[in-house]
Amino acid sequence: MAWHDTQQQAILIAAAIRGGSLPHVVTPTVPGVDLVQVVAPDGRVLAGSPAARNKPPISVARPAPNDPLLDLQTCSNSEPGCLRYSALRVDARADSPIVLAARRTSTTLSTGFVDAIVAAQATVLVSCVAGLTWAVTGRILQPVDAIRSKLAKITFSDLSHRIAEPAGDDEICRLIRTLNQTLLRLETATHQQRRFVADASHELRTPVAGLRVKLEEAQMHPRDIDLNGLLEHADRCRPPAGDPGRHAHAGQSRIQRGAQTSAGRPGGPDACGTERRAHTPPIRSSLEDGVTVAGVPSQLSRMLTNLLDNAQRHARHVVDIEVHRDSDSALVTVCDDGPGIAEADRERIFERFTRLDTARSRGHGGTGLGLAIVSDVVHAHAGTILVGESVHGGSRFDVRFPLLTDAP
Repeated sequence: MAWHDTQQQAILIAAAIRGGSLPHVVTPTVPGVDLVQVVAPDGRVLAGSPAARNKPPISVARPAPNDPLLDLQTCSNSEPGCLRYSALRVDARADSPIVLAARRTSTTLSTGFVDAIVAAQATVLVSCVAGLTWAVTGRILQPVDAIRSKLAKITFSDLSHRIAEPAGDDEICRLIRTLNQTLLRLETATHQQRRFVADASHELRTPVAGLRVKLEEAQMHPRDIDLNGLLEHADRCRPPAGDPGRHAHAGQSRIQRGAQTSAGRPGGPDACGTERRAHTPPIRSSLEDGVTVAGVPSQLSRMLTNLLDNAQRHARHVVDIEVHRDSDSALVTVCDDGPGIAEADRERIFERFTRLDTARSRGHGGTGLGLAIVSDVVHAHAGTILVGESVHGGSRFDVRFPLLTDAP
């Protein structure tokens, strides 16, 4: 197949990108394919091989999500000349980059010439099929049985095994290469999942331990048990509800009242029951009355608590919270006068277990889950959240929810 090598090179680069690896200079690994580019949707060359790095895109072709691989040829450029190339989408997203892998050729194959070759091959195959059926069947089934035996030994707990790739370029060889690539992707995904579980287990030990301390105190002083407080601690250690359908029957929640409650607990527990630092900056509030949204009160309260806890943890002197109507939205703004958040990090802070290499770091406490929970709650309530710079030079969080206009 004329485009086999370019296909293989494109597949390898796309797999590396999906695994999180996109070096600025791409090193081709398939012999003969020295022109490799990774092109953004707007036509920018994100990365390239040494032979193609500082050149314009090899092609503007963008394969469709339902047909992610195209094999093309061109002689339109004087340099590098005639090319056979494969264009492969990295994934099905609309903004997916395209991997272009090309090799030089003296001439392009015309469609008529390809059709003639295919027709000749078909004629030969039809004329010889009667005599070769038995031999071909035996030859095919033997390696297939070997593949089956090898796959039977691979388990989910150990995906490191690979099927030996024989020399050649027939269907069985390509099948084995595809199976090995699939096993590589499964192994990578499994390692990522195990790392996430390990991180989650480690990071949640502290909040669970905090809840246990509260329960032990209740056991030692049964007359002073605050069941509502214990239930509130336990509820805050649960992940937020991610299904928007759960909020359809949740009733109404006054953001103004929830902000007053959260702002009035400067020394209270954070989102998962661990204790805040003893000295926290004061919270100044400006709350418009009657600002009502549809949602789960406990989840909205948890969101406000996490935002205020985050602001107090990093503020130098003061934290401001404002709640008011803004057109058809309820706008909640939380500002601090801390070190602020770099623009490049303003999306990353909502990822789980993310801590920045600035003053917003592990040294300030927290599990790395607070802002991720805020994002989950906001989006589950059909809201939006934006991060910017406050008038104090610190960080500013703007949260918008659809306003419940027919609230009593």
